[in-house]
Amino acid sequence: MFKSTFAKYLITFTVIILISFLILSGIIASMIRAYSTEEKENQLISTSTVIAAHLENTGVENLEAAGALDVLSSIIMPLINRDTHLDIILTSADGRVILSTINTSTDNPDGLRHPVIVGELGSINIEDFEQKETTNDTVYFHRGDLNDYLDENSIVCAHDVSTGGINRGYVISLYSTSREDRFVKMTRNAVLHSSAWVMLAAVIAVYFITERMIRPLKNMTTAAKKFGKGDFSTRVTVYGSDEVAELSLAFNNMADSLEKLDTMRSSFLANVSHDLRTPMTTIASFIDGIMSGAIPPEKQGHYLQIISSEVHRLSRLVTQLLDVSRLESGDRKMAFEDFDVAEVARIILISFENQIEEKQLDVEFDAEEDEIMAFADKDAIHQVIYNLCHNAIKFANNGGKFRIKIESIDSKRIRISVYDDGQVISDEEAGMIFERFYKTDQSRGMDKNGVGLGLYICKTIIDAHDEEIGVNSVADEGTEFWFTLKKTK
Repeated sequence: MFKSTFAKYLITFTVIILISFLILSGIIASMIRAYSTEEKENQLISTSTVIAAHLENTGVENLEAAGALDVLSSIIMPLINRDTHLDIILTSADGRVILSTINTSTDNPDGLRHPVIVGELGSINIEDFEQKETTNDTVYFHRGDLNDYLDENSIVCAHDVSTGGINRGYVISLYSTSREDRFVKMTRNAVLHSSAWVMLAAVIAVYFITERMIRPLKNMTTAAKKFGKGDFSTRVTVYGSDEVAELSLAFNNMADSLEKLDTMRSSFLANVSHDLRTPMTTIASFIDGIMSGAIPPEKQGHYLQIISSEVHRLSRLVTQLLDVSRLESGDRKMAFEDFDVAEVARIILISFENQIEEKQLDVEFDAEEDEIMAFADKDAIHQVIYNLCHNAIKFANNGGKFRIKIESIDSKRIRISVYDDGQVISDEEAGMIFERFYKTDQSRGMDKNGVGLGLYICKTIIDAHDEEIGVNSVADEGTEFWFTLKKTK
């Protein structure tokens, strides 16, 4: 796919460059031709004016009779021999050609051209010319076929000879643009040849630049295919520091997250399987012992109590799994209402009375007011506080401290925190502790029964309230989990 896309882009780029250089060569050739034409038109006007000035008194048709041809030839010959692309034609008022340098013999001993008036030279229709107003006079220009005197590569300027307001004939100066055409062709060829080399260099540069850009994308495609097969160990090599490099870094970060998630999911499945199998094995063995009579009647109550505890343990596990499923799928909708969050915390604290007495904890309940009203989902917040208190009591040191604190941050928000003086959480673990499947016994070794969903459920609920949750854990000081809520409106 990448090769096909690269080839398409390369071809498109090449075509664009080629068209651009063709247009450039056409523009340059057009500018050269326009400039040359303007210069030659001005030159022809000047030449025609000079010759016409010498014919004003004599008249074109009286050249031979007046003996003025020699005088006129002395003017014309330097002009036409100085520039071999210049020719002069003199016509009468009706267009009959009287003198022409075009038909001059090229066999002259001196190698020069001489104007002649010998033979039938034909006629020129001035009406085929276009008029052009100049500063001093009106001249006529023509481009195209003009009998035997003009090809398509010539510029022709006609200047009338007038005496006393009477048209006595025309001085026609011709200039062949073959030299300019050759120069324009050479320029166009030079531009095209330069364009070819520039285009080749550009294509080579684009190839290597594009290949460098596509290489990480190819690597990411290969890695993504491996991810699809369950191999999350592949990483993309980062080249440079541009946007593609940033994409590669983001891809590697995603791969790290996927690998961690896969590891935690595997650990979660193992923990769930263990936590399901252990109580079920215990329940099954005790029930079999009661039914078979292996457990005497006087001890059956004790073992039934163990069975009840294991059943509740299974129930909590299944409830957590259902909560996660409902939260992630969006089936659990938050029902916001006004309620006293301090009262909810007091009720939860009372429910942990047995566990608190068993560990002989020093309990502190700090609420700045007896009634602190919050606007949230009461049942969901009850679950958050319950989970945090359950963890804090479980991890607190025997005879240690346990505290619930509720305070106002400002006029709109409340902060609820749960503190214990147990083992602290490292900064690295603090960044992952709210992730699903992150088992708490990796951070605090006393938890052997959790499956790593309690704190994830807490964070998901608080996120649904568009609020914040976090943890502060300092060595020799203890650990404090906190979250915020909106005050009642």
